[in-house]
Amino acid sequence: MILNSFFLALGQLGDPRFRKVLFLGVGLTLALLFGFTVAVVWGAGFFIGDSVTLPWLGTITWINDVASWAMVPLMLVLSVVLMVPVASAITSIFLDEVAQAVEDRHFPDLPLARSVPISEAVWDTFSFLGVLIVANLLALILYAIFTPLAPSIFWGLNGFLLGREYFTLAAIRRVGREGAGKLRSRHMATIWIAGTLMAVPLSVPLLNLLVPIIGAATFTHIFHGLNRRASSGDQL
Repeated sequence: MILNSFFLALGQLGDPRFRKVLFLGVGLTLALLFGFTVAVVWGAGFFIGDSVTLPWLGTITWINDVASWAMVPLMLVLSVVLMVPVASAITSIFLDEVAQAVEDRHFPDLPLARSVPISEAVWDTFSFLGVLIVANLLALILYAIFTPLAPSIFWGLNGFLLGREYFTLAAIRRVGREGAGKLRSRHMATIWIAGTLMAVPLSVPLLNLLVPIIGAATFTHIFHGLNRRASSGDQL
């Protein structure tokens, strides 16, 4: 089921709604990072002021320009580092549309799904991003202790978190938050394995930008497969 769901998701990457969510996420991320860079560069010059008086050197009028220009390469480096997590977070806000696109193509007989309010989607997305960041920072300790196993720890940890997030996103539209939690607990092993499959491309530049979209599509298929089995009494 996992591989079949994954390849079905890959086969739908050309869907206009998939591309729309990707471009929207990346575009908003670039705009956000550009605005943040401009604000930091301007703020450095503003708070330092037009001139600074230093002992023995007297009044210096160019230090604010130096500080502002020094912020530019720093912010460029930070932007590169932050590009993927920020783009993933922003893209995740719109993943409901990806799930709907999957259902429209592969499950056309389903009734209209519950629409997740944008405020709820934003809260869930940034709560997940916070957990993801904290968990990976804490995992640095394990990476240092078990260095040869670092890739496996990374994939296992992020696979668990990604699987939990994307399955909940797909399930909550159909069975609500409580139903999603029950189904997730019952099939955690399957969800974790599928999430690990999503975690592997996280370390591949550019490809990692597609992870939220592929993940949402894959887990929409997985949810319907598991929910169908649960409804028919067939336990994995």
